[in-house]
Amino acid sequence: MKGNIVEENKEIQTEQETPEVDAPVNEEAAEAETSSEESIHQEEAPQQGKKASRRGKRRKIETVEPVESEWKEQVVQIRRVTKVVKGGKKLSFRAIVVVGNKKGQVGMGVAKAAEVIIAIQKAVADARKNLITVPLFNSTIPHMITGRSGAGSVILRPASKGTGVIAGGAVRAVLELSGVENILSKSLGSKSPLNAANATLNALKSLRTFKEVAKVRQISVKEMLGNK
Repeated sequence: MKGNIVEENKEIQTEQETPEVDAPVNEEAAEAETSSEESIHQEEAPQQGKKASRRGKRRKIETVEPVESEWKEQVVQIRRVTKVVKGGKKLSFRAIVVVGNKKGQVGMGVAKAAEVIIAIQKAVADARKNLITVPLFNSTIPHMITGRSGAGSVILRPASKGTGVIAGGAVRAVLELSGVENILSKSLGSKSPLNAANATLNALKSLRTFKEVAKVRQISVKEMLGNK
């Protein structure tokens, strides 16, 4: 038994004494690995520089504000109308739109379509084709006048500053978009917005300036107004 124990101790000592042999190292492979690592670092460096330069050269996005048009639009009426056809009834929408620049130009358009938006667009295009010029005098009209359309009529009378637009409905829409700021009006007869708007446009179209009246009378404007 003692002999076996001694032999085992010797074997353990021999195992401890035997040095571990390192595996053979390939010098060429190590050099290649180091060179590849250096190249990777060199490639990453310019990429980081490019990113930094891109961050520094960010361009500011300029927002362009839409230019507001001088032409204003106002919907006077949208009405559903029907047309009797062979197969039954055809439904559509009629739009009445007033367009003006508040500088003496105004127009009205009427259009029908199967959809409301399309009817409004067609009415705006029609209104711009039928523009009239209004002779303004101190933010009002030069003289009193009456306009007629169908069974309706509208009376317009000039007013002093601070009066405002005394009108309602379609008459008010036409007067405001034409640029009139002080006026008195009265709608008589038909209450239809289409007749009221047409009567107002008829009255504004029939207005005459002081120069035109003085030329017809063959006198000067001062003499006509009583200023000697």
